[in-house]
Amino acid sequence: MADVGNTRARYRRILRFAGFYIIQVWWFELVLPRFGLARYSARGRAARLTHIAQRFHGLAVDLGGLMIKVGQFLSSRLDVLPPEITKELEGLQDEVPAVPFPAIRRLAEAELGMPLEHAYASFDEVPVAAASLGQAHRARLAPVTAADTGLDFVVVKVQRPGIEAIVDVDLAALRRVAGWLNRVRVVSDHVDLPELVEEFAATSFEEIDYLHEAASAERFAESFAGDPRVGVPRVAWERTTRRVLTLEDVTAIKINDVDALRAAGIDPSAVASEFAAVMFDQLFGHGFFHADPHPGNIFVTPAKEGPDAASRPWTLTFVDFGMMGEVPDTLRSGLRDVLLAVAARDGKRLVDSIRGVGILLPSADTAELERAMTQLFARFGGMGFAELRDVDPKEFRDFGREFGDVVRSLPFQLPENFLLIVRAMSLTSGMCSGLDPAFNVWDAVEPYAAQLLRDERGNVAQAFLQEALSIAGVSARLPKRLDSLATRVEDGKVVVETPRLEKRLARLERMGRRILSAVLFAGLFIGGIILRSEDAVWGTVLLAVSVVPLVPALFAGFWSRGR
Repeated sequence: MADVGNTRARYRRILRFAGFYIIQVWWFELVLPRFGLARYSARGRAARLTHIAQRFHGLAVDLGGLMIKVGQFLSSRLDVLPPEITKELEGLQDEVPAVPFPAIRRLAEAELGMPLEHAYASFDEVPVAAASLGQAHRARLAPVTAADTGLDFVVVKVQRPGIEAIVDVDLAALRRVAGWLNRVRVVSDHVDLPELVEEFAATSFEEIDYLHEAASAERFAESFAGDPRVGVPRVAWERTTRRVLTLEDVTAIKINDVDALRAAGIDPSAVASEFAAVMFDQLFGHGFFHADPHPGNIFVTPAKEGPDAASRPWTLTFVDFGMMGEVPDTLRSGLRDVLLAVAARDGKRLVDSIRGVGILLPSADTAELERAMTQLFARFGGMGFAELRDVDPKEFRDFGREFGDVVRSLPFQLPENFLLIVRAMSLTSGMCSGLDPAFNVWDAVEPYAAQLLRDERGNVAQAFLQEALSIAGVSARLPKRLDSLATRVEDGKVVVETPRLEKRLARLERMGRRILSAVLFAGLFIGGIILRSEDAVWGTVLLAVSVVPLVPALFAGFWSRGR
């Protein structure tokens, strides 16, 4: 990983990488289609995108810092990125070479204000894990601190020296790249990149603030207070600062270690069911959830011998609370509106509720989305969970591909909270399937969906009453509006707007202008070449003048959209 002294070179390297591939995409996706080469461009698109993702994967591993986090973040942005990129990046692991222990010692002692020998009775110099933002070491608290806290063996998480400067550089580079892309109309119409970068920046700053992580650990523990299914490490606040975090050592069986689970007499399929239930409790019950539940962050802890061991033979123990998510009341309310719209199979209402959740950008063409939702209802509306399980997987894939293309063509972006929900559920589903190949996520989610519907049932009657009043109001105003319409028809004041037709006519007009410009360019350019052998001056003049029609031939579409 680059050190702090090379931050400027790091900044330039990120920009060079981004600039090169932005130009490549601009050439193949915008320029070539203007010259009738769209099919040629489309043929190699999947390979190009995969290559870009592979090169970024290598860049991220080489640079470390936020670049690995960027790759992991992008891998879950199914709303704005094609599958060739998200699939290539989903396996990016946050594992980097460890920082030499003397540098870790210096930082930890500066933060704690004392030598490590005074803060801890022992401190393992070899890290348990080394990630892009920090690394963890096993230790044992000094006797006095152990007596005060009730803890003995701990894990000490120490921030990588200089990581704050690297985070600042990486974010500056990302903001610069987002600014470049935001000037391209086709990009800015579909995703708010500057906002996306700020969203990512906020998450990153929280991850490098260990006081925030410690508070999140305690809040998570409070959510499951009295619940024997879940364990959470205690925080040693006396040995915790913004860049050093000391937690109880709760190392046990990794949740995905199936052989170790069976050796301990624990059924992996039971772990899968319990884990899914606990994750759904976080999302639908507590509203505060672990957003990074990968195998390294969850242990299965066998119960100690005693009277409670028979009833609760093991516990799910969560660690690493740097990435947490919340389901705020506004999002819950929005999701309830979405549910009511789906229940009514009302495409327009569904689009309005999706806009209320914050998924649609202001420039969204809602008519296109309404048609997409109508298609969704027509193919799968009314099916229960059991029926959906029986649908041919190929039909799901085909529709997913078609519907995904429509969604990606719209200015559609998942809010941060919703993104973390999707990430958590994706990791949960993958984990449970690994533990139990027969695991079905529908079986796990059905009780929570049923409860949500029961909770909403009391509001359905009120919603129907409001709808009836709305219809009654329209009916009462209808005669007057019909009379007004008839008067306007008689006076010749009715104006019919056909936005789609007007768009097509405008597109044809732009195409005609580009064709004319291209013909003029070709004529002047070829004429200049021919004349140059006879008259160098006039030939050069014609070659220079040919640039004038070339410019509108290439960029007329951008100018028209900018008006």
